Amino acid sequence: MDDTTLSLSVSGMTCGACVASVERVLNKVEGVASVSVNLPLEKAVITLSAAVNDADRERCMKAVEGAGFGASELVPPLQVRRDHEANVAQQRQQVALAFALTLPVFVLSMLVDDLGAFGPLDARLTLAMLAALPVYAYCGAAFHRHAWASMRKGTANMDVLVHLGTTVAMVWSSLVTLAPVLPFLPAFVGHADHVFFDGAAFIIAFVLLGNHLEARAKLKATDAVHGLMRLQPKEAWVVDGEHTVAVPVENIARETLLKVRAGETVPLDAVVEEGTALLDESMMTGESFPVRKQPGDSVAGGTIVMDATLLVRTTALVGDTMLAKVIRLVDEAQMGKAPIQRLVDRIAGIFVPIVVVAALLASAIWWLMADTLAPSSDMAASEIAVMVLVSTLVIACPCALGLATPTALVVGTGRGARFGLLIKGIEALEQAHATTTVVLDKTGTITAGAPRVSHIELLQSDAQEIVCLASALEAESTHPIAEAVHTSWTNMGYPRPEVKDVKTFPGLGLVGSLDGEPVAVGNLELMEQRLNDLPEGLEEQVAKRARRGVTVVLVASGQRLLGWLEISDRIRETSAAAVKRLKQLGIEVVMLTGDREEVAQTVGDAVGITNIVAGVKPDEKAEHVRRLQDDGVVAMIGDGINDAAALSVARVGIAMGAGSEIALESADIVLVRNDLADAVAALELGRATMARIRTNLAWAFGYNLIGLPLAMGVLFPWTGWLLPPAFAAAAMSLSSVSVVSNSLLLRWWQPSAKLRAGDV
Repeated sequence: MDDTTLSLSVSGMTCGACVASVERVLNKVEGVASVSVNLPLEKAVITLSAAVNDADRERCMKAVEGAGFGASELVPPLQVRRDHEANVAQQRQQVALAFALTLPVFVLSMLVDDLGAFGPLDARLTLAMLAALPVYAYCGAAFHRHAWASMRKGTANMDVLVHLGTTVAMVWSSLVTLAPVLPFLPAFVGHADHVFFDGAAFIIAFVLLGNHLEARAKLKATDAVHGLMRLQPKEAWVVDGEHTVAVPVENIARETLLKVRAGETVPLDAVVEEGTALLDESMMTGESFPVRKQPGDSVAGGTIVMDATLLVRTTALVGDTMLAKVIRLVDEAQMGKAPIQRLVDRIAGIFVPIVVVAALLASAIWWLMADTLAPSSDMAASEIAVMVLVSTLVIACPCALGLATPTALVVGTGRGARFGLLIKGIEALEQAHATTTVVLDKTGTITAGAPRVSHIELLQSDAQEIVCLASALEAESTHPIAEAVHTSWTNMGYPRPEVKDVKTFPGLGLVGSLDGEPVAVGNLELMEQRLNDLPEGLEEQVAKRARRGVTVVLVASGQRLLGWLEISDRIRETSAAAVKRLKQLGIEVVMLTGDREEVAQTVGDAVGITNIVAGVKPDEKAEHVRRLQDDGVVAMIGDGINDAAALSVARVGIAMGAGSEIALESADIVLVRNDLADAVAALELGRATMARIRTNLAWAFGYNLIGLPLAMGVLFPWTGWLLPPAFAAAAMSLSSVSVVSNSLLLRWWQPSAKLRAGDV
């Protein structure tokens, strides 16, 4: 988040209409550029046109509170969860009380025929009224309060529907009950036989139950990301001379020496300085087997030391650890909205007023035309009208619509993070599920990205000069081939010459000056440009090695070709299986590499790729991806270093290795593990999450398409079906719970174990 972004906790939201109301009032605040509100997370992210200040924060909070909701500074996520857990416990007690009070109302209204009279009043109806009043006034107090706050601001949400429905039912039923002592009432009220005390009580009880089940489900939906948050210890053991001191992690600087004992969690990203131990990295990467760490190895905060004590030196502050980056990415992704969800939010914003109008019209039609439409009914026109009004108001709650997308997104992104798949936004999920072509980089993606110098060919020099000169030229490069050259030079232990004026020629190599003489390292094309006379048969020798999958790096000084380094890189164990799985999913696979055609073909044959584009310079990769996107949705999978432009251009950019800053910035999906199998898993997770979102929306819209006509009495003249208010309330609650429960099925999603093992 930058300094123009303000995040607030928003309480009191219950449905998609609430989300639309909060976004609407915030968008009217001066200086607000855009707003995104998440219902399950109860969070608003506000982007301002200038840097956030206290006045902006105050204006935004007042706007939210003025719309009938609570607004506060963003509290720590784990504190929010603890508050939610306490709220769920309180809701459980309220639900129990509501049903305990509703039971006698149901018995008196539906099972008892006659209890005599209290003077002029019917004893059965009077007792039912007295039993229903506490449910309406006490258990339903929050609905009434929020409804009035919403209506005063000209907005409408689920609380308005519940309030209007229960109030109409209670007022009508109370007037029928009290008609003998209220002579000024119209005659049709006194002659009515049906009351809806049970409906009013059941509406509040069922909505409370639905809210409680929904709140429990929302807690489960955020289990994955909160599990990651709990990985961060609050304190760490800092080594101070011969002693260790417990220090809060937020106070620990870089390069601090820490002691981590067996069974403890590594508090911050660090490098092992002393000791050897097995680390459980499963919560960060989904890796099921412990990994052996020894001096010089990196360890990530949040991983668990299993069998020995380690001394580690920190490399990151608490807010810059890999774990912190993962949590931020997941948090930002969960605030995203799909285009279809933006449409749903707009619908939800006008849905309640439309339902109120539809309920009033349907009620009026039945009041005026009941004798014509249903002449054989045993209910009076006024009774049918009231039942239609109450049932229509109650059943048409937009909760399911508001929860359809964000709950699936929260569960899906959280589950992905559990297995090291960091999805940066719902747009990435939408595009991932529709991917038709996958473009793969070779080095660091299909291959392991850890090449080594396997042979040094000497022409007019010795190994020391070639390796030292190549390393000096490659000093500023971060390419894996440069790393292989540096490793070879380090192993030799000779001093490196100082090369000046080094220039990079993308896709060719590097050129510089040593003691006034030009020097170069790169491929055959660069040498053909720089040298006047190349050895006979050189091209055939380079091609021969390329056919074996070896990359040849030539080294020249002046007009002399000193020789070359042969660099080989092993193919990842899962690459062939991943390519095979992509083809099974109906996705076309393309290799896009800057290496020679022969090298690319050898690697392609090994993993089953036939569509190969070789000899592509880094700045040309993006253009190739752009051309491929004319025919469908393209996902680019690269190492995030030399593929930044292509990753940005692709509809879905997937970066191997979350340790690269440019990967986090350029890619839509970042993989913690350097494994092509995880890239396939990310695409499959996108499909699974979008499938849940679509079924949720289908259920939410379908429920209203079926429920509203039944409640309005459209089928009553032919079938005698008229939805009672209590059934409407139960159906409304069930719809929201069903949508959240459907999203929770994603909690059992996991990457294919066979694919991760290199087998499909």
